[in-house]
Amino acid sequence: MIKILIADDHLILRAGLKAIISEIEDIQVLDEASTGKEVLEKISSNIFDVILLDISMPDGNGLETIRQMRGDGIKTPVLILSMHSEDQYALRTIKAGGNGYITKESAPEELIGAIRAVAVGRRYISEDLATQMALALDENEKVAPHERLASREYEVMLLIAKGDSTKDIAKYLGLSPKTISTYRSRIFEKMQMSKNAELIRYALINHLID
Repeated sequence: MIKILIADDHLILRAGLKAIISEIEDIQVLDEASTGKEVLEKISSNIFDVILLDISMPDGNGLETIRQMRGDGIKTPVLILSMHSEDQYALRTIKAGGNGYITKESAPEELIGAIRAVAVGRRYISEDLATQMALALDENEKVAPHERLASREYEVMLLIAKGDSTKDIAKYLGLSPKTISTYRSRIFEKMQMSKNAELIRYALINHLID
């Protein structure tokens, strides 16, 4: 029996996932969490075979939770479930120590297959992601400007590109406006830009935002 922890801040989504998994004989939802902090608390007192983790959490994104787990020596397989397309976060997930990435638009059959794959120690990746990983390992491959960003910087960059204000971004991520301004400066430096308009145009051209 594959015992999993579902971590997502939306109760309705957790209920939907439980309904899907309840029909599968070899998988059991052992517990739930709504924040990254809860995930860390749950895994300290229970043994799970797989953690199904949303990438957007109220107190820190899923990638930060994975890094903290790996830093603490916790090797439980983590499958990221996200509303974001694979080309935005999948490679970052693997680099952070995650075991797979699947979007919330995926079919239930794909989700079950992904859970089973990571539970036995395999990575769950699409052919497109496999190609991205191969390119990333090629030292001579030119890196796109947004690939130079750390995960939190990338998250802030997307929010800026969507037109959110510093105050709104700070509130959404639970950080101070000063911290967001610091991230903004780093983003512009790494991407060699100076205005929000440049960032928005870049994000649109590269299909990072709709």
